[in-house]
Amino acid sequence: MISPQFHPGEVRAQCEPRGKWGFGLTARTMVLMVAGFLFLIPGLWESRLSYAMLAWDGLVLLAALLDGLRLPNAASLTAARRWSNAPSLDSQTEIEVSIENAGAVIIECRLTDDLPAALMDPTAYAEPIRVTAFPRVPASVRYRIEPQERGDTTTGSLYVRYRSPLGLSERWARAPLSQTVRVYPVLRTGEEQQIFLARSRQIDLQLRQTRQRGLGRDFESLRDYREGDDLRDICWTASARRGSLITRQYQTERSQSVWIVIDCGRLMRSRVVAAPRVDSTLPLAAGSLRAHSKLDHACSAAVALAQLALFSGDRVGLLAYGQTIQQRLLPGRGAAHLRQMIELLAQLRAESSEGDHLRATALLGRLQPRRSLILWITDLAETAMRPEVIDGAMQLLRRHVLLFVAMAQPEVDAIAQQRPKNVEQMFRAAAAQEMAGRRELLIARLHEQGALTLDLNPEAVTSSVLNQYLMVKERAMI
Repeated sequence: MISPQFHPGEVRAQCEPRGKWGFGLTARTMVLMVAGFLFLIPGLWESRLSYAMLAWDGLVLLAALLDGLRLPNAASLTAARRWSNAPSLDSQTEIEVSIENAGAVIIECRLTDDLPAALMDPTAYAEPIRVTAFPRVPASVRYRIEPQERGDTTTGSLYVRYRSPLGLSERWARAPLSQTVRVYPVLRTGEEQQIFLARSRQIDLQLRQTRQRGLGRDFESLRDYREGDDLRDICWTASARRGSLITRQYQTERSQSVWIVIDCGRLMRSRVVAAPRVDSTLPLAAGSLRAHSKLDHACSAAVALAQLALFSGDRVGLLAYGQTIQQRLLPGRGAAHLRQMIELLAQLRAESSEGDHLRATALLGRLQPRRSLILWITDLAETAMRPEVIDGAMQLLRRHVLLFVAMAQPEVDAIAQQRPKNVEQMFRAAAAQEMAGRRELLIARLHEQGALTLDLNPEAVTSSVLNQYLMVKERAMI
């Protein structure tokens, strides 16, 4: 199984003072100063003892000042951020932040890593990370996040508040660790696809045993010329060497082109709330609901199919479109090709207008004139007329094997199935049932024309697409 790695690079920076002064008193100092008011109690009987409070507070302030002067300046600290793995949806990513203290005093640091909402749950409160940094010994600490949105995002700085073990004063620093991080779709590992890989291997062995000679255009062997052979199949170089006519013999192609077509229009912007993860070990946003867009689910299904198809020896291409063509990648093989495809999928963005389906169909017809398998992931618009995506699918069916996937909306299905309790719910249920019936009719008509159709909730798309691909391979439909 091809499993590329997309680690963000390590970023390291020297700290700089934060704020005009970059220095402050701690809560411990304030408590000691407030404790000086206890000297006012004996001052009720002897007024001269009241001055002991001022002497005590002055002593505390002097100790805090001396303690702050002992702290190393911000330039003596160097911070770094490292990533353990590529950040992707529905997976935990471990981040390691480290502090190197070039001063001569042990410091206790509280670190706050400024990460955008795309990398962590914005509703969760991130507590500062505590770490003790000894002189000239790097101190590091790790924490986990779970990305929320796919695409490029920029991290912020690392904010550091550090004090000595005495803890009377502290300094504030900031390490500019800004970097661009790309969040990828769900990246399936080989262990998660063992069933599909084993079935693909079995299908490949069966096709090798039952392959037919003379069909297709994959070269298989040479043989003597027989009457009735096509003159275009004669190998003239081999005929010249042997002194007699030699014919090329072909076999059915075992490596076909698979195109993944993804609609990035407005219909793919709607989000689907997944069930909470009860086994999450995240310190932040544990058990929170995950809401991914239909486009996120489409990208995840595309990655899984690309991995399986490349493992099976097929060539995989990509076409993502909205009003214009967002990404285009001609069919290819290999780990580098898969890496390029995943990079392109991570950059897809859902548009606010509906996609131009007919433009994508025309472009695909020019890019792939030969018969191939096309996975088209989209959704059906609720219009009085027949949606354009159906017309585009009809055009592709004339030449290609089409696997048409329409992503349903679970909320609409739930409204259509519920029992209304009042007039408003009755109208809502009737509208949802009408939408579901029209959708079912469009899918059925497309299926009658020879397309392989799926109308599923987004969470079930990936496994169904992989099963359909293996069925197409098993039946040698392309």
